Amino acid sequence: MWLIKQIQRRTPLGWLQLSHEKSRLLVALSGIAFADVLMFMQLGFETALYDSNTRLHRSLQADIVLLSPQARNLQSMSSFSRRRLYQAMDIPGVKSAEPVYFSNSIWKNPQTRRETGVLVIGFNPNKPAFDLPDVNQQLQTIALPDNVLFDRGARGDYQKAIAQIDQGKILTTEIERRTIRISGLFQVGASFGADGSLITSDQNFLRIFPRRQSSSISLGLIKVKPGYDAKQVAIALKSHLRDDVKVLTHAEFIEFENNFWRTNSPIGFIFSLGVSMGFVVGVIIVYQVLSTDVNAHIREYATFKAIGYRNYYLLSVVFEEALILALLGFIPGVGVSLGLYQLTRAATNLPMYMTLMRGLQVIILTFMMCAISGAIATRKLQSADPADMF
Repeated sequence: MWLIKQIQRRTPLGWLQLSHEKSRLLVALSGIAFADVLMFMQLGFETALYDSNTRLHRSLQADIVLLSPQARNLQSMSSFSRRRLYQAMDIPGVKSAEPVYFSNSIWKNPQTRRETGVLVIGFNPNKPAFDLPDVNQQLQTIALPDNVLFDRGARGDYQKAIAQIDQGKILTTEIERRTIRISGLFQVGASFGADGSLITSDQNFLRIFPRRQSSSISLGLIKVKPGYDAKQVAIALKSHLRDDVKVLTHAEFIEFENNFWRTNSPIGFIFSLGVSMGFVVGVIIVYQVLSTDVNAHIREYATFKAIGYRNYYLLSVVFEEALILALLGFIPGVGVSLGLYQLTRAATNLPMYMTLMRGLQVIILTFMMCAISGAIATRKLQSADPADMF
Protein backbone atom coordinates (compact mmCIF):
# COMPACT_ATOMS: atom_id res chain seq x y z
CA MET A 1 0.00 0.00 0.00
CA TRP A 2 2.87 2.35 0.79
CA LEU A 3 4.34 1.71 -2.66
CA ILE A 4 1.00 2.38 -4.35
CA LYS A 5 0.60 5.64 -2.45
CA GLN A 6 4.11 6.71 -3.43
CA ILE A 7 3.39 5.98 -7.07
CA GLN A 8 0.13 7.94 -6.91
CA ARG A 9 1.88 10.93 -5.31
CA ARG A 10 4.75 10.82 -7.81
CA THR A 11 4.63 13.26 -10.72
CA PRO A 12 4.72 11.27 -14.02
CA LEU A 13 7.61 13.33 -15.31
CA GLY A 14 8.63 10.74 -17.91
CA TRP A 15 5.18 10.64 -19.51
CA LEU A 16 4.87 14.42 -19.41
CA GLN A 17 8.16 14.83 -21.26
CA LEU A 18 7.27 12.24 -23.88
CA SER A 19 3.77 13.60 -24.49
CA HIS A 20 5.03 17.18 -24.69
CA GLU A 21 6.65 16.43 -28.08
CA LYS A 22 3.89 14.41 -29.73
CA SER A 23 5.57 14.17 -33.12
CA ARG A 24 8.73 12.80 -31.51
CA LEU A 25 6.63 10.34 -29.51
CA LEU A 26 4.86 9.07 -32.64
CA VAL A 27 8.17 8.62 -34.44
CA ALA A 28 9.55 6.69 -31.47
CA LEU A 29 6.50 4.44 -31.23
CA SER A 30 6.62 3.77 -34.96
CA GLY A 31 10.27 2.76 -34.68
CA ILE A 32 9.63 0.42 -31.74
CA ALA A 33 6.60 -1.10 -33.48
CA PHE A 34 8.73 -1.66 -36.58
CA ALA A 35 11.41 -3.39 -34.51
CA ASP A 36 8.74 -5.56 -32.83
CA VAL A 37 7.26 -6.50 -36.21
CA LEU A 38 10.74 -7.53 -37.41
CA MET A 39 11.21 -9.74 -34.36
CA PHE A 40 7.69 -11.19 -34.57
CA MET A 41 8.08 -12.06 -38.24
CA GLN A 42 11.53 -13.61 -37.90
CA LEU A 43 10.45 -15.65 -34.86
CA GLY A 44 7.29 -16.66 -36.72
CA PHE A 45 9.25 -17.78 -39.78
CA GLU A 46 11.74 -19.64 -37.60
CA THR A 47 8.98 -21.52 -35.77
CA ALA A 48 7.16 -22.21 -39.05
CA LEU A 49 10.42 -23.58 -40.46
CA TYR A 50 10.72 -26.19 -37.72
CA ASP A 51 7.00 -26.94 -37.38
CA SER A 52 6.29 -27.33 -41.10
CA ASN A 53 9.30 -29.57 -41.73
CA THR A 54 8.50 -31.94 -38.85
CA ARG A 55 4.74 -32.39 -39.25
CA LEU A 56 5.21 -35.72 -41.06
CA HIS A 57 7.81 -36.75 -38.48
CA ARG A 58 5.43 -36.10 -35.61
CA SER A 59 2.65 -38.09 -37.28
CA LEU A 60 4.75 -41.25 -37.70
CA GLN A 61 3.45 -44.25 -35.78
CA ALA A 62 6.81 -45.41 -34.48
CA ASP A 63 8.81 -45.51 -31.27
CA ILE A 64 12.14 -45.91 -33.09
CA VAL A 65 13.15 -44.90 -36.61
CA LEU A 66 15.85 -46.48 -38.78
CA LEU A 67 17.41 -44.45 -41.59
CA SER A 68 20.52 -44.28 -43.68
CA PRO A 69 23.56 -42.47 -42.21
CA GLN A 70 23.73 -40.57 -45.52
CA ALA A 71 20.26 -39.07 -45.02
CA ARG A 72 20.28 -35.31 -44.48
CA ASN A 73 16.59 -34.61 -43.96
CA LEU A 74 13.21 -35.90 -45.08
CA GLN A 75 13.56 -34.38 -48.55
CA SER A 76 17.07 -35.83 -48.98
CA MET A 77 16.66 -39.41 -47.84
CA SER A 78 19.10 -42.14 -48.82
CA SER A 79 18.05 -45.77 -48.93
CA PHE A 80 19.28 -48.76 -46.93
CA SER A 81 18.63 -52.48 -47.03
CA ARG A 82 15.27 -53.79 -45.89
CA ARG A 83 17.21 -56.68 -44.40
CA ARG A 84 17.96 -54.47 -41.39
CA LEU A 85 14.26 -54.57 -40.46
CA TYR A 86 14.32 -58.38 -40.31
CA GLN A 87 17.44 -58.22 -38.16
CA ALA A 88 15.77 -55.67 -35.88
CA MET A 89 13.00 -58.18 -35.13
CA ASP A 90 15.59 -60.32 -33.32
CA ILE A 91 15.96 -57.69 -30.59
CA PRO A 92 13.85 -58.27 -27.46
CA GLY A 93 11.16 -55.65 -27.13
CA VAL A 94 10.68 -55.01 -30.87
CA LYS A 95 7.01 -55.50 -31.73
CA SER A 96 7.11 -54.66 -35.46
CA ALA A 97 9.39 -53.16 -38.10
CA GLU A 98 7.79 -51.71 -41.22
CA PRO A 99 9.33 -49.95 -44.25
CA VAL A 100 8.41 -46.56 -45.67
CA TYR A 101 9.50 -45.20 -49.06
CA PHE A 102 10.17 -41.53 -49.85
CA SER A 103 11.12 -39.89 -53.12
CA ASN A 104 10.99 -36.39 -54.59
CA SER A 105 9.52 -36.24 -58.07
CA ILE A 106 8.04 -33.96 -60.72
CA TRP A 107 4.36 -34.32 -61.54
CA LYS A 108 1.81 -32.47 -63.61
CA ASN A 109 -0.39 -30.22 -61.55
CA PRO A 110 -3.89 -31.71 -62.07
CA GLN A 111 -5.34 -28.21 -62.28
CA THR A 112 -2.83 -26.27 -64.40
CA ARG A 113 -1.02 -29.22 -66.06
CA ARG A 114 2.26 -27.51 -65.27
CA GLU A 115 5.14 -29.57 -63.91
CA THR A 116 6.02 -29.01 -60.27
CA GLY A 117 7.76 -30.80 -57.44
CA VAL A 118 6.06 -33.18 -55.02
CA LEU A 119 7.14 -35.58 -52.27
CA VAL A 120 5.84 -39.13 -52.82
CA ILE A 121 5.41 -41.45 -49.82
CA GLY A 122 4.64 -45.15 -49.93
CA PHE A 123 3.90 -47.69 -47.18
CA ASN A 124 2.05 -50.94 -46.63
CA PRO A 125 -1.66 -50.02 -46.24
CA ASN A 126 -2.13 -53.07 -44.03
CA LYS A 127 0.32 -51.50 -41.56
CA PRO A 128 -0.61 -47.80 -41.10
CA ALA A 129 2.51 -45.67 -40.87
CA PHE A 130 0.99 -42.28 -39.99
CA ASP A 131 -1.32 -41.05 -37.29
CA LEU A 132 -3.40 -39.17 -39.87
CA PRO A 133 -7.14 -39.94 -39.73
CA ASP A 134 -7.71 -38.79 -43.33
CA VAL A 135 -5.12 -41.29 -44.53
CA ASN A 136 -6.10 -44.19 -42.27
CA GLN A 137 -9.73 -43.94 -43.38
CA GLN A 138 -8.67 -44.40 -47.03
CA LEU A 139 -6.17 -47.25 -46.73
CA GLN A 140 -8.29 -49.50 -48.97
CA THR A 141 -8.36 -46.75 -51.60
CA ILE A 142 -4.58 -46.37 -51.88
CA ALA A 143 -4.24 -50.16 -52.09
CA LEU A 144 -5.91 -49.99 -55.53
CA PRO A 145 -3.50 -49.73 -58.49
CA ASP A 146 -2.25 -46.21 -59.29
CA ASN A 147 -4.41 -44.54 -56.62
CA VAL A 148 -2.89 -41.79 -54.51
CA LEU A 149 -3.96 -39.27 -51.86
CA PHE A 150 -3.06 -35.61 -52.23
CA ASP A 151 -2.20 -33.11 -49.51
CA ARG A 152 -4.92 -30.43 -49.43
CA GLY A 153 -2.47 -28.13 -47.64
CA ALA A 154 -0.04 -28.11 -50.57
CA ARG A 155 1.35 -24.81 -51.80
CA GLY A 156 0.32 -23.87 -55.35
CA ASP A 157 -2.68 -23.61 -57.67
CA TYR A 158 -4.74 -26.56 -56.48
CA GLN A 159 -7.92 -24.93 -55.19
CA LYS A 160 -10.19 -26.04 -58.05
CA ALA A 161 -8.73 -29.54 -58.09
CA ILE A 162 -9.22 -29.91 -54.33
CA ALA A 163 -12.82 -28.71 -54.64
CA GLN A 164 -13.51 -31.33 -57.32
CA ILE A 165 -12.01 -34.10 -55.19
CA ASP A 166 -14.12 -32.95 -52.22
CA GLN A 167 -17.16 -33.37 -54.47
CA GLY A 168 -16.24 -37.01 -55.02
CA LYS A 169 -14.54 -36.70 -58.41
CA ILE A 170 -11.41 -38.67 -59.19
CA LEU A 171 -8.75 -36.66 -61.05
CA THR A 172 -6.03 -38.12 -63.24
CA THR A 173 -2.58 -36.74 -63.90
CA GLU A 174 0.94 -37.90 -64.72
CA ILE A 175 4.03 -38.54 -62.67
CA GLU A 176 7.23 -40.22 -63.86
CA ARG A 177 5.48 -40.91 -67.21
CA ARG A 178 2.77 -42.87 -65.47
CA THR A 179 -0.91 -42.00 -65.15
CA ILE A 180 -2.17 -41.86 -61.58
CA ARG A 181 -5.57 -41.19 -60.03
CA ILE A 182 -6.06 -38.76 -57.16
CA SER A 183 -8.89 -40.44 -55.28
CA GLY A 184 -8.73 -38.66 -51.94
CA LEU A 185 -7.20 -35.95 -49.77
CA PHE A 186 -5.37 -35.64 -46.49
CA GLN A 187 -4.04 -32.70 -44.49
CA VAL A 188 -0.40 -32.09 -43.61
CA GLY A 189 0.62 -28.84 -45.28
CA ALA A 190 3.49 -27.35 -47.20
CA SER A 191 6.93 -26.86 -45.72
CA PHE A 192 10.16 -25.10 -46.58
CA GLY A 193 11.42 -28.36 -48.08
CA ALA A 194 8.37 -29.51 -50.08
CA ASP A 195 5.39 -27.74 -51.65
CA GLY A 196 3.16 -30.75 -51.18
CA SER A 197 3.06 -34.53 -50.89
CA LEU A 198 1.34 -37.63 -52.20
CA ILE A 199 0.65 -40.75 -50.14
CA THR A 200 0.09 -44.15 -51.68
CA SER A 201 0.75 -47.84 -51.07
CA ASP A 202 4.20 -49.35 -51.27
CA GLN A 203 3.21 -51.29 -54.39
CA ASN A 204 1.98 -48.15 -56.13
CA PHE A 205 5.17 -46.37 -55.10
CA LEU A 206 7.26 -49.08 -56.77
CA ARG A 207 5.06 -48.84 -59.89
CA ILE A 208 5.69 -45.08 -60.07
CA PHE A 209 9.43 -45.59 -59.55
CA PRO A 210 10.17 -48.88 -61.35
CA ARG A 211 13.93 -48.51 -60.92
CA ARG A 212 13.55 -48.48 -57.16
CA GLN A 213 14.09 -51.89 -55.60
CA SER A 214 11.61 -52.97 -52.95
CA SER A 215 14.59 -53.93 -50.78
CA SER A 216 15.86 -50.32 -50.77
CA ILE A 217 13.79 -48.46 -48.19
CA SER A 218 13.93 -44.90 -46.87
CA LEU A 219 12.76 -45.37 -43.29
CA GLY A 220 12.17 -48.26 -40.94
CA LEU A 221 9.39 -47.72 -38.40
CA ILE A 222 9.83 -49.81 -35.27
CA LYS A 223 7.20 -50.21 -32.58
CA VAL A 224 8.23 -51.35 -29.12
CA LYS A 225 6.30 -53.90 -27.09
CA PRO A 226 4.46 -52.67 -23.98
CA GLY A 227 6.71 -52.69 -20.91
CA TYR A 228 9.92 -51.99 -22.84
CA ASP A 229 11.74 -48.66 -22.86
CA ALA A 230 12.25 -47.26 -26.36
CA LYS A 231 15.66 -45.76 -25.47
CA GLN A 232 16.96 -49.09 -24.17
CA VAL A 233 15.67 -50.93 -27.23
CA ALA A 234 17.33 -48.28 -29.45
CA ILE A 235 20.66 -48.87 -27.68
CA ALA A 236 20.31 -52.61 -28.28
CA LEU A 237 19.53 -51.99 -31.95
CA LYS A 238 22.60 -49.78 -32.37
CA SER A 239 24.86 -52.50 -31.04
CA HIS A 240 23.14 -55.26 -33.03
CA LEU A 241 22.79 -53.62 -36.47
CA ARG A 242 25.62 -52.70 -38.79
CA ASP A 243 26.83 -49.11 -39.15
CA ASP A 244 25.05 -48.72 -42.50
CA VAL A 245 21.90 -47.74 -40.61
CA LYS A 246 21.23 -45.00 -38.05
CA VAL A 247 18.96 -45.70 -35.07
CA LEU A 248 16.94 -42.81 -33.59
CA THR A 249 14.04 -42.60 -31.20
CA HIS A 250 10.96 -40.76 -32.45
CA ALA A 251 11.94 -37.60 -30.57
CA GLU A 252 15.52 -37.83 -31.84
CA PHE A 253 14.25 -38.19 -35.41
CA ILE A 254 12.29 -34.94 -35.04
CA GLU A 255 15.36 -33.21 -33.62
CA PHE A 256 17.43 -34.69 -36.47
CA GLU A 257 15.27 -32.78 -38.95
CA ASN A 258 15.33 -29.58 -36.90
CA ASN A 259 19.09 -29.78 -36.56
CA PHE A 260 19.49 -29.94 -40.34
CA TRP A 261 17.58 -26.70 -40.83
CA ARG A 262 19.27 -25.10 -37.83
CA THR A 263 22.90 -25.90 -38.70
CA ASN A 264 23.19 -27.27 -42.24
CA SER A 265 20.80 -24.84 -43.92
CA PRO A 266 21.31 -21.06 -44.15
CA ILE A 267 17.59 -20.46 -43.55
CA GLY A 268 17.71 -21.10 -39.82
CA PHE A 269 20.70 -18.79 -39.38
CA ILE A 270 19.04 -16.06 -41.44
CA PHE A 271 15.92 -16.06 -39.25
CA SER A 272 17.99 -15.96 -36.04
CA LEU A 273 20.02 -13.11 -37.48
CA GLY A 274 16.80 -11.30 -38.39
CA VAL A 275 15.65 -11.36 -34.75
CA SER A 276 19.00 -9.92 -33.65
CA MET A 277 18.82 -7.22 -36.32
CA GLY A 278 15.32 -6.21 -35.20
CA PHE A 279 16.56 -5.97 -31.61
CA VAL A 280 19.54 -3.81 -32.60
CA VAL A 281 17.35 -1.54 -34.75
CA GLY A 282 15.03 -1.03 -31.79
CA VAL A 283 17.93 -0.20 -29.46
CA ILE A 284 19.23 2.43 -31.88
CA ILE A 285 15.82 4.03 -32.41
CA VAL A 286 14.96 4.22 -28.71
CA TYR A 287 18.43 5.50 -27.87
CA GLN A 288 18.09 8.30 -30.40
CA VAL A 289 14.74 9.34 -28.92
CA LEU A 290 15.89 9.21 -25.30
CA SER A 291 19.22 10.85 -26.04
CA THR A 292 17.47 13.68 -27.85
CA ASP A 293 15.10 14.09 -24.93
CA VAL A 294 17.96 14.18 -22.41
CA ASN A 295 19.86 16.76 -24.47
CA ALA A 296 16.73 18.89 -24.84
CA HIS A 297 16.13 18.94 -21.08
CA ILE A 298 19.70 18.83 -19.80
CA ARG A 299 19.32 22.21 -18.07
CA GLU A 300 16.18 21.05 -16.29
CA TYR A 301 17.94 17.90 -15.12
CA ALA A 302 20.87 20.00 -13.90
CA THR A 303 18.43 22.19 -11.98
CA PHE A 304 16.96 19.10 -10.30
CA LYS A 305 20.48 18.16 -9.25
CA ALA A 306 21.12 21.67 -7.92
CA ILE A 307 18.06 21.59 -5.67
CA GLY A 308 18.98 18.21 -4.21
CA TYR A 309 17.56 15.45 -6.39
CA ARG A 310 19.89 12.49 -6.63
CA ASN A 311 21.08 10.80 -9.81
CA TYR A 312 18.90 7.72 -9.24
CA TYR A 313 15.75 9.86 -9.41
CA LEU A 314 16.80 11.40 -12.71
CA LEU A 315 17.74 7.99 -14.04
CA SER A 316 14.34 6.67 -12.99
CA VAL A 317 12.71 9.35 -15.14
CA VAL A 318 14.62 8.19 -18.23
CA PHE A 319 13.84 4.53 -17.51
CA GLU A 320 10.21 5.49 -17.01
CA GLU A 321 10.23 6.94 -20.52
CA ALA A 322 11.85 3.74 -21.83
CA LEU A 323 9.17 1.60 -20.15
CA ILE A 324 6.36 3.73 -21.56
CA LEU A 325 7.84 3.55 -25.06
CA ALA A 326 8.18 -0.24 -24.78
CA LEU A 327 4.54 -0.71 -23.74
CA LEU A 328 3.01 1.74 -26.22
CA GLY A 329 5.21 0.55 -29.11
CA PHE A 330 4.44 -3.12 -28.46
CA ILE A 331 0.69 -2.73 -28.99
CA PRO A 332 0.76 -1.64 -32.67
CA GLY A 333 3.61 -4.08 -33.25
CA VAL A 334 1.36 -6.99 -32.21
CA GLY A 335 -1.53 -5.71 -34.31
CA VAL A 336 0.52 -5.37 -37.48
CA SER A 337 2.18 -8.75 -36.90
CA LEU A 338 -1.19 -10.50 -36.56
CA GLY A 339 -2.21 -9.15 -39.96
CA LEU A 340 1.10 -10.15 -41.55
CA TYR A 341 0.85 -13.63 -40.02
CA GLN A 342 -2.56 -14.14 -41.60
CA LEU A 343 -1.34 -12.79 -44.94
CA THR A 344 1.74 -15.05 -44.90
CA ARG A 345 -0.31 -18.09 -43.89
CA ALA A 346 -2.75 -17.54 -46.76
CA ALA A 347 0.02 -16.99 -49.32
CA THR A 348 2.40 -19.81 -48.32
CA ASN A 349 0.34 -22.36 -46.33
CA LEU A 350 3.02 -22.20 -43.64
CA PRO A 351 1.95 -22.55 -39.97
CA MET A 352 2.34 -18.89 -38.98
CA TYR A 353 0.38 -18.33 -35.76
CA MET A 354 0.69 -15.90 -32.89
CA THR A 355 1.29 -17.64 -29.58
CA LEU A 356 1.28 -16.37 -26.00
CA MET A 357 4.87 -17.51 -25.48
CA ARG A 358 6.04 -15.60 -28.55
CA GLY A 359 4.21 -12.49 -27.39
CA LEU A 360 5.90 -12.75 -23.97
CA GLN A 361 9.25 -13.34 -25.65
CA VAL A 362 8.95 -10.24 -27.82
CA ILE A 363 7.69 -7.99 -25.04
CA ILE A 364 10.60 -9.09 -22.84
CA LEU A 365 12.99 -8.34 -25.71
CA THR A 366 11.27 -4.96 -26.12
CA PHE A 367 11.76 -4.14 -22.43
CA MET A 368 15.41 -5.19 -22.66
CA MET A 369 15.80 -3.14 -25.84
CA CYS A 370 14.41 -0.01 -24.19
CA ALA A 371 16.32 -0.61 -20.95
CA ILE A 372 19.63 -0.85 -22.82
CA SER A 373 18.80 2.30 -24.73
CA GLY A 374 17.88 4.08 -21.49
CA ALA A 375 21.12 2.97 -19.83
CA ILE A 376 23.17 4.36 -22.71
CA ALA A 377 21.18 7.60 -22.84
CA THR A 378 21.67 8.30 -19.11
CA ARG A 379 25.47 8.34 -19.30
CA LYS A 380 25.44 12.02 -20.26
CA LEU A 381 22.79 12.74 -17.64
CA GLN A 382 25.02 11.40 -14.84
CA SER A 383 27.84 13.74 -15.85
CA ALA A 384 25.59 16.81 -15.99
CA ASP A 385 26.98 19.50 -13.64
CA PRO A 386 24.75 22.43 -12.62
CA ALA A 387 27.80 24.71 -12.52
CA ASP A 388 28.51 24.00 -16.20
CA MET A 389 24.94 24.76 -17.22
CA PHE A 390 24.55 28.20 -15.72
